[in-house]
Amino acid sequence: MTPQAMRRLAHKAVEVLVERISGLDKANAWDGEFREVLDEQFGGPPPEDGRPAEEVLEQVAGNVLPYAARLDHPRFFGFVPSSPTWPGVVADFLAAGFNINSCTWLVSSGTSHLELVITEWMREWIGYPETAGGLLTSSGSTASVEALVAARDAAGHPARPAVYMSDQSHSALKRAALIAGARREHIRLVPTTDDFRMDVAELARLVAKDRGDGLQPMAVCANAGTASTGSIDPLVEMANFCDAEGVWLHVDAAYGGFALVTEDGRKRLAGIERADSVGMDAHKWFFQPYEVGGLMVKDARHLENAFAIGNDVLQDTVWGSNHPNFADRGQQLSRAGRALKIWMSVQTFGMARFREAVQNGLDLAQRARAYIEDSPTLEPMTPVSLGIVCFRVNPAGRACNDEELEEINRKVLVRVFWDELAFFSSTSLKGVFSLRICILNHTTTWEDVRRTLDRVVELGQEAAAGR
Repeated sequence: MTPQAMRRLAHKAVEVLVERISGLDKANAWDGEFREVLDEQFGGPPPEDGRPAEEVLEQVAGNVLPYAARLDHPRFFGFVPSSPTWPGVVADFLAAGFNINSCTWLVSSGTSHLELVITEWMREWIGYPETAGGLLTSSGSTASVEALVAARDAAGHPARPAVYMSDQSHSALKRAALIAGARREHIRLVPTTDDFRMDVAELARLVAKDRGDGLQPMAVCANAGTASTGSIDPLVEMANFCDAEGVWLHVDAAYGGFALVTEDGRKRLAGIERADSVGMDAHKWFFQPYEVGGLMVKDARHLENAFAIGNDVLQDTVWGSNHPNFADRGQQLSRAGRALKIWMSVQTFGMARFREAVQNGLDLAQRARAYIEDSPTLEPMTPVSLGIVCFRVNPAGRACNDEELEEINRKVLVRVFWDELAFFSSTSLKGVFSLRICILNHTTTWEDVRRTLDRVVELGQEAAAGR
C-alpha cells in the first residue's frame, strides 16, 4: 500500500475505535448473532481479487466486531472482564507495526529490556527476593502450564506425579497438570471450607495417602482470587505445608494478583511471596488489551532449567551475549512485544492512578455486598474477598426451596442477557446456582453497579411473581 493509503486506513480505524470507546456507556454490554446469519455474509471461498481496504474495514466494523461481549463496558460484570487503557491499545498497534518478536535479545533488545523492567515490577509487588524472575505470557493458562513444567523439572521428573488444587480452581490448572504429565486420576481436587478456601487438613490427608500409595506429590496449586467467587486460599498455611513436605507451591493469581499494587490487596494476599511460582494476568486487573499474562518464579533458574534448549538456527547470539533470552524461559519462541503496552500505560498514567483503579473495584464490591444485604429481594451467597460478588434473588416472605430459587434466578439471567443495561453471569456454589458480578473496570462507578442491582431486583420480583 502507498503511504497515503496506509494513513487513510489507519485514520479510519482510529476513528472507529475512539467512537466505539467514547460511546460504550450508551451501547449494550453484549451483542451476538447466529452463525447462519454471519455465514451468509462471510462464508464461501476466499476472493480471487481484492477490494478497497476502507470498504473491508467498514464491513468488519459494522458486521463482525460488534457481535461480541463488550468486555470494557462499564456495566459488563460477567466472567472476568477487561478494560484496556488507550495507550495499551496503541502500544499493541505499534508492536504489530514494528513487527516485534521478543524471542531473543539479538532479535529485539528494546522490548526484551522492557520485559525485564515489567517483571522486576512484578517481583517487587509480589515481594519476591532478587533471585526471582519470569516472563510475560499470553495468559494465565499459559503461565500455569509453564509453572507446572518447572515444578516437574524441579521435582526430578517424577514417574507418578500428583497435583493438588481446590475444587474451586480454574479449569486451566487442571489442563496444565495434564500437560505437565499428571494423569487425570492423579489430579486431586481438594474440598473447600464454607468460605470456598482450600481445606489444608484435607490436603495433608490426601498427600499422605498418595505418598503411601506410591505417588509423588509434584505441586500444590493455590488460588489468589478464584474466578467463581474471588476467594483466596489460606496462602500462609499452604506455604508452611509445602515447605514441610518439599512440594512446589504455585499460586494462580490470574484474576486477583494485581490487587497487590494496593495496600488493601497486599493484606488480602499475604503469603503469596512464599510461593515457588505466581501467575498473574495484566489483561484483567491491570487494564491491558489481550493477551498479556505473566509468570514469576522465586528462583528464576527453574524456568531456564526447564525450557532452555539449544537451536542451531538461533546460535548467532554473540551480540547480546550474557543477556536474557525470554524464549529460554517458556514455551514460545515467536513472542509478541507484550511488555510495551504495560510500560506505556504506566508511564502515561502513573502507578497512583492504577492503584486508585484497582481499589475502586475492591470498594465497589463491598458496596454491592452491603446493597444486597439490605435488599429484601436479594441474598448474598459468599463473602466478598476481592471484586466478585455472588448473590441470588430470594424475595422475603416467599418460602422457596433451592430448586425454585434456581428457576427464578435462571429466568433473571436470561432476561439480563438480552437487556440493554448491563451484563453479568452465573456460577455454581457447591451445587447451588448463584448470580455473580465481577467489578474490574476502571470506568465503572457506583451508579453503574447500583443501576444493575436495581434492575436485578425488578427482574427478580417479576420472575418470582410469575411462578
